[in-house]
Amino acid sequence: MDLSLVDLPTEVVRTERLVLRPYRPDDVDAVHRACQDPDIQRWLRVPSPYTEADAAQFVTETTVQARAGGQGLLTAVEADGEFVGSAGLHFTPGALGPGVGYWIAPWGRGRGYAAEAAHALAEWGLGLGAPRVHLLADVGNAASQAAAVRAGFVREGVLRSALDYRDGSRGDAVVFSRLPED
Repeated sequence: MDLSLVDLPTEVVRTERLVLRPYRPDDVDAVHRACQDPDIQRWLRVPSPYTEADAAQFVTETTVQARAGGQGLLTAVEADGEFVGSAGLHFTPGALGPGVGYWIAPWGRGRGYAAEAAHALAEWGLGLGAPRVHLLADVGNAASQAAAVRAGFVREGVLRSALDYRDGSRGDAVVFSRLPED
């Protein structure tokens, strides 16, 4: 994947309905509110309880450093000028290629935003020469798996004991991929 012509700290990806943009300090409150959601707490490794300081660190440090350090394109998902979630393309080394991740705030669910954002990020990565893009979803997370399929990802199988849970246990993940010809 050739990132030489991309200014990761400022890169924006647009779809018909969404703007996938760098996080701004005014996103802290929305991230904090969203991460109180039981489903986000269940499926993501976010601190629990999730504090405003956690949200501020994610928005102003984690996402900024990932972009600046070339580790990923972490984006706020915006629809009609409103923050509705988070999506990213993580530049993980290895055979699986870059990885797509996403979560949608409770107030943005049911509109196809996760699939639209995942599709856009996969297209962006493939367009820059990634030979494949992958996505992992917990075997129990039917909504995330459905979004992956709607985004054009193909289910490849199950990675056993691939996910670290907050309680120290491990779980299985369904692995999906997108190839340039998909």
